[in-house]
Amino acid sequence: MSFSDELRSRLEAEPFLMAPMAGVTDAAYRIMMRRHGAPLAYSEMVSVAGLHYASEHTWELVLPAEEEPSIAVQLFGSKPDQFAEAVEAVEERVGDKLALIDINMACPARKVITKGEGSALMEQPALAADIVRAAVSRAHVPVTAKIRIGFATGDRVAPAFAELLEDAGAAAVAVHGRSAKQLYTGAADWSVIDEVAERVSIPVIGSGDVFTAEDAARMLSETAASGVFIARGSYGNPWIFEDAHSLALEGAPVPERSYAERLRALREHLALTHELVPRAMARARTYATWYLKGMPHAAAWRGRVVRCASYEEFCALVDEIEADVRAAEEAMRAQAEHGPAPARDAGHRGAALRAEDA
Repeated sequence: MSFSDELRSRLEAEPFLMAPMAGVTDAAYRIMMRRHGAPLAYSEMVSVAGLHYASEHTWELVLPAEEEPSIAVQLFGSKPDQFAEAVEAVEERVGDKLALIDINMACPARKVITKGEGSALMEQPALAADIVRAAVSRAHVPVTAKIRIGFATGDRVAPAFAELLEDAGAAAVAVHGRSAKQLYTGAADWSVIDEVAERVSIPVIGSGDVFTAEDAARMLSETAASGVFIARGSYGNPWIFEDAHSLALEGAPVPERSYAERLRALREHLALTHELVPRAMARARTYATWYLKGMPHAAAWRGRVVRCASYEEFCALVDEIEADVRAAEEAMRAQAEHGPAPARDAGHRGAALRAEDA
């Protein structure tokens, strides 16, 4: 069975994948998503130049934690020889846990494209093909690539570009429905997924504007995508993968997650970060706000979250939030049963919470 056939078979059973996200998909994030239903998780994008110069910080992005059963490693750069070297080194150090190598040809960040890397490779198709060939020449796992519609607004080169990558040995291609110049503005154009699928025989993974389980299921059913990348849709919602799977493959409705369940998940995520990537604890200031979305007094709690500096401070704040949520829910139940009650001072929440609601 070829690598592309192997991937297609895997995607038929588990089509919803956790996408690579720079500054987000560290070991704690990957494990959080895997525990709650993601069948595969990707590393943050990893510089082949960093691996070439043996940067230990770069290797921290690559190496899976003990709990991770597998990992997909995404590489970026612009030199074919460094890709070949990186693939060899990653295979050696990651070993049997390496599921696949993905090549980033989609990142629109200025600091990346000014070096001719990421989405800038879409303007250099011959070099992009050489990079895939170099990676494939050393790989014993599937080599895939992530691309965009094109580089400049109005470009629509993805179908021909994907065909070129397939000829160079790519086992699958993911396509994001925006140009690089669009960054993440406007709506993603899912029709490009079908256009790419018509030009290649390898699996196509759709990407862009998948914010809910319903979005993921719709992309799978309405396009020719074999799989779906879920990126920002996983923010504060690690259940999105299992929910999308149940909806798309079993027709089960998407359950509503209670405040208590979301706070338990936040505690779990905080503990993983503290244990596995303590230097990245500041990232919790961002992801904690995702779990709090829609909760009573969420705006005020977000203001408190961004001032937390340690694991202990985060945990103490979650204790406060949990108590406040319980009080709010009790008040709503009482109001539903007996009508509005006289206003009481909620001293435990502080003046900020009394003044500002979600």
